[in-house]
Amino acid sequence: MRVCGELPCKIVQEPTRMTRICSKEHSMCSNNSRSMALKYTWTLLVAVLSLGVSQGQTFFPSPPDSVNGSDKKPTNQQFSSIDYSLYHHSQMKLLKSTRTGYSAEIAVVTFASRQQETEDGQKTRILLNFGQHGREMITSEVALRLLKALAGEYRLLGLHKSSLNYILQKLIIKVVPMENLNGRRIVEAGKLCERKNGRGVDTNRNWSVDWGKKEKDYDPSEEYPGTAPFSEPETQIMRNLAHSFRPHLWVNVHSGMEALFMPFDHKNTTPNGATAHLMKLMLQKLNLLHCKNNCVVGSGGGSVGYLAHGTSTDYMYEIVKVPMAFTFEIYGEPKASSNDCFKLFNPTDSAVFERVLENWCTAFFRVFMDLASRLYNLSTEAFEKLEGNDMSTAKKHQNRDLIRNDYHTSRKVWRNGQSVITQFDRSFEWGTEEMRKISQFLFILSTFLLILLCYKVSKRISCAQVALDFFYKPS
Repeated sequence: MRVCGELPCKIVQEPTRMTRICSKEHSMCSNNSRSMALKYTWTLLVAVLSLGVSQGQTFFPSPPDSVNGSDKKPTNQQFSSIDYSLYHHSQMKLLKSTRTGYSAEIAVVTFASRQQETEDGQKTRILLNFGQHGREMITSEVALRLLKALAGEYRLLGLHKSSLNYILQKLIIKVVPMENLNGRRIVEAGKLCERKNGRGVDTNRNWSVDWGKKEKDYDPSEEYPGTAPFSEPETQIMRNLAHSFRPHLWVNVHSGMEALFMPFDHKNTTPNGATAHLMKLMLQKLNLLHCKNNCVVGSGGGSVGYLAHGTSTDYMYEIVKVPMAFTFEIYGEPKASSNDCFKLFNPTDSAVFERVLENWCTAFFRVFMDLASRLYNLSTEAFEKLEGNDMSTAKKHQNRDLIRNDYHTSRKVWRNGQSVITQFDRSFEWGTEEMRKISQFLFILSTFLLILLCYKVSKRISCAQVALDFFYKPS
C-alpha cells in the first residue's frame, strides 16, 4: 500500500477528494505488505502515525525540557501532573486559520477503502471528534490508538479480521484527533484545569442550537460561549467539515465521567422516531459490553445533571441532520480532588490508561460493525433525514437497497462464525424478547391474583386464607 500524508487544510471544503491529494513536502510512502493487502488509502496524520510507530518513533515529538520539567514538578504535590511516558505531546506542524487575530489549527484524518466497487457516495460516513476540551487528554490518546488499529499497526483483541475488513470497505471514517489544539497547549504549559480554547471560549458552547442561554449554575470560567455562534475558528472549521461531509454517524468524545449520551443537551428530552430508538439500542449494548452497565445512558440534558446550550452534538442532530449523533464520556475518577483536574479527567496509572484505550477502541470498532445492521432498520422518514429532502425518490430507494444488500451479505458472512458481534446481537435480541414475554406473563398473573384477592375479600375471608386456598388447594 502507498501511504501518503498531508497537512490538513484549515477548512475542508471537499473531504471526499482529500484521499487523492498528497503534499509533496510531507508525503510519506511505504510498501508494507500487510497494509498493501488491506488496500486502504490514508491522508493527513495517519501517514505520520502508521509509519512513525512502525519505525519506533512517536506521533508527537518529545516536549521541550522546560515544559516537560515544569509538568513533572507540580507546585502542589497532591495534584497529578502529565506523564509524558503515557501521553503524547501536542507539538505538530499544522496550517493555521485566523479570525480577528486568533489562529486555530485542526487536523483531520480520512480513512477509506481503496477498492472501487463501492462509490464514496454509497458508503456510510462516520465523523469522530476528540480533544474538544484541552484538559481531557485521554480522548486524543484514544484517537491515536484507533488510527493505529485502522492502519493495521495495532491488533485489538476480540475482533475477527475478515469480517472487520469487509465492514471497513463500506465506510468512510474521518477522525479529528485534537480539535482544541490551543487549549491543549495551555494545559501542557501547566494550567491543567483549562478546558476552553486559546482565548477563553468553550467550543462546545459556541454552536448555534440554543446558543447563549445561561442556566442558574452558569460558570463563565468553564462555559463561556463566545460573543456569537461560531465566533471561534475551531467551530467554523468543524461546521464546514460536517456540512461538506454529511456524516451518518457523529461521536464527540469527552472525559470526566462514564456516560453515553444522545441528543438533546439543551433540554431534558430525547428525540422520537425510528433512528432515536436505534440510537438507544446501540447505547444500551455499548453500556453492557464496555461499561459493565455503569455508564449513564440517555440524553445529555436529562442525564448529566445540567443543561448545556450551544453544543456540537445538538447542532449535528438538528441542523446537519446526522441521524445518529452521540457524546461519549469515556473516563472519570470520582475519588479525585476537585482541584486535581488532570486526575479527574485522565488516568494516571499505566494499566488503567491501557485498559481505557483498549476498551474504547474496541467499542468504536463494534459501532462500525453494528452500523450496517442498524441502518437496515431505518424507516423511510429516517432515510429522508439521512440523505436530505432534496434527494429524488429513486435515489433514496437505491441507497436503501444498497444498504440492505450490504446488510444481508454481512449477515451471511457473520453466520459462518466470523463475527462475535452478530452472535451477541442475536443473544441480546433474543434475551430482550424473552424478558418481554416474562414481563407480560407476570403482569397477567399479578392481575389474576389481584382479582382473586378482591373476590375473596368481598366474601370476608382473610388474606392468609386467600393465599392458602390459592397455593394449597385440597385434592
